[in-house]
Amino acid sequence: MSDPSVELSNKPFAAQLSNVYFSILALFCFKLFVKISLNLLSYFYIVRGNRKEAARISAEFYDYGKQHGSWADRSPLHDAASQGRLLAVRTLILQGHSVNVLTIDHVTPLHEACVGDHGACARALIDAGANVSRSLDSPLHAAAEKDCTVVVKLLLDFGADINARNTEFQRPVDVAPPSSITEGFLLLYEATPRLLSQLCRQCVRSCVGRDRLHLLSHLPLPARLRRYLQYQ
Repeated sequence: MSDPSVELSNKPFAAQLSNVYFSILALFCFKLFVKISLNLLSYFYIVRGNRKEAARISAEFYDYGKQHGSWADRSPLHDAASQGRLLAVRTLILQGHSVNVLTIDHVTPLHEACVGDHGACARALIDAGANVSRSLDSPLHAAAEKDCTVVVKLLLDFGADINARNTEFQRPVDVAPPSSITEGFLLLYEATPRLLSQLCRQCVRSCVGRDRLHLLSHLPLPARLRRYLQYQ
């Protein structure tokens, strides 16, 4: 009987390399099949009117990937945010999808919305509790690099850290295009003291917690104060 290790060493390098590529292709196809199957199953439950079960299936799958470093990296919310589909973003949030779910590269749906300059989607995600102050490559860095001034202002209004450093130890103003509107805005923002009312609002929202921001409208407060806390 021949030794398998000897047979493998006798194979041409091109044949061995083709086996590696085939394995990678098979893994990719398996990943794609699982994602499509789960999306179809979720859609089936949505059509049947059982949105709770659809959200549970999606949450279990993507939350497992977040906790265990799975290759199940992009959620439907990532795709909707990156494409600027506001209605889909709001629907997925109502179905229970996590707005802070991470890909294997630590990218959030808010980061995708900022890269695409989709301000309305970014606002919907923030209102649902998305974290605007992630460390390293934050949504603010992404918006500044893409010269998305409106999104940059939105993130800063909701408490994003203008002095946050990315993996290259750069601040948002450092990654903004030179002489761009965004760079000028960030430089002006750095030189301007924050309003006390803005600092108080951010402090109250921080005490409430991102996961409970949707309850602000139910607080026993004057309507004007509730609108103020909700940026309305």
